[in-house]
Amino acid sequence: MHVLLIEDDPVVMLGAEQALQLVDIPVEMASTVEAAMQQVARACPAAILCDVCLPDEDGFALLQRVRAIDAEVPVILMTGHGDIRMAVEAMHLGAYDFLEKPFSSERLVDVMHRALEKRRLVLENRRLQALVASQQAFGLVGETAGMVEVRRRIAALAPTQVDILIQGETGTGKEVVARAIHEASGRSGPFVAINCGALPEAIFESEMFGHEAGAFTGAARKRVGKLEYARGGTVFLDEIESLPMTQQVKLLRVLQEKSIERLGGNQTTRIDCRFIAAAKADLKALSDSGDFRADLYYRLHVACIELAPLRERREDIPLLMAHCVHLSAERYKAPPPVLSATRMAQWLAHTWPGNVRELKNVADRLCLGLEPDAPQAGGNSTQAPSLSQQMDRFEKQLLAHALSNCQGQVAMAAEQLQLPRKTLYDKITRHQIDPADYR
Repeated sequence: MHVLLIEDDPVVMLGAEQALQLVDIPVEMASTVEAAMQQVARACPAAILCDVCLPDEDGFALLQRVRAIDAEVPVILMTGHGDIRMAVEAMHLGAYDFLEKPFSSERLVDVMHRALEKRRLVLENRRLQALVASQQAFGLVGETAGMVEVRRRIAALAPTQVDILIQGETGTGKEVVARAIHEASGRSGPFVAINCGALPEAIFESEMFGHEAGAFTGAARKRVGKLEYARGGTVFLDEIESLPMTQQVKLLRVLQEKSIERLGGNQTTRIDCRFIAAAKADLKALSDSGDFRADLYYRLHVACIELAPLRERREDIPLLMAHCVHLSAERYKAPPPVLSATRMAQWLAHTWPGNVRELKNVADRLCLGLEPDAPQAGGNSTQAPSLSQQMDRFEKQLLAHALSNCQGQVAMAAEQLQLPRKTLYDKITRHQIDPADYR
């Protein structure tokens, strides 16, 4: 996190810069409001220290322009001609603090440390809010141990800069997880998804690294590649196992050096992006068999997130289906269908070769009335039941169905539902179900 110092007096600028650098606070400088706003547009500072009197506009104008971009960036105004009225006006407009020149280095450092701490807390709060939102908006739904671990790893890895490998079958949600990591990371750049299996080998370098004008026939202008375009963001390399060996070497060098050379150029360009790779195949097995570079595998395998297929986390199917049906009903502006225990039992028994993607398609068809024998919501209902109400009803139906199949034997029902017996007893008590009714 850096501080932006805006001051047209070189003596004051130098003194403030040195005071902040002595306590290891990075500083960038500008002498006009316009120059400062250009820097803000490129990379938002953690805090701003700005003189009130500047050549083009005053500090109050800058304060308002910065607040229009991000109202929570601390802006400290300073002046040698201040009075109580000016200080009150500054605070009223949203300034974090007001310094009257001359001020001591200790006073400046104290104010800046407090401002930076406030900004750190704001960014951390935003990151956590984004993480919570991503669990809902991106469909990271599930309470099995595997899904809890996936969410834990996203929370732990997102704020770091480490590159990540996501492994899982088709349809398990690898891109969903990658986007959740990006959203929770706090990175301001774009999320750039690249399907390695759909990228022709002939244009790999041009697409990934860009090219200079005249690099090849038809290259009339310089083109920025996807890795350079992703500055400050995340590059998602999907189906990385399909990347040819010759391209794996080039990618490995980029991952190690964090720099590229455009096709037809000699200048090295630094890149600032995080890499998240995804594979539906076992990369370790491929590297052992010589079908994937071992050095690239171990370079990617610093942090790994494994996504289990849906058939291995069947306990999440009721929650997932209810969640997807709820979203589909909202998207298509249709009444949510009633999910019977019979249908749920069928879904629990299904192997789901398409995983969560297949389940979402079923939810869409249900809401559109295209799924065979799908019971529809009553037409006279004035208000659809909430998601939590639907889940309670589904859970009660499933418990009753299991107890009926097991003639009221709780131990057998717990085994069938793959639940600890105590958990099943708790659920039976909450739903006021008497196992004796099913004997």
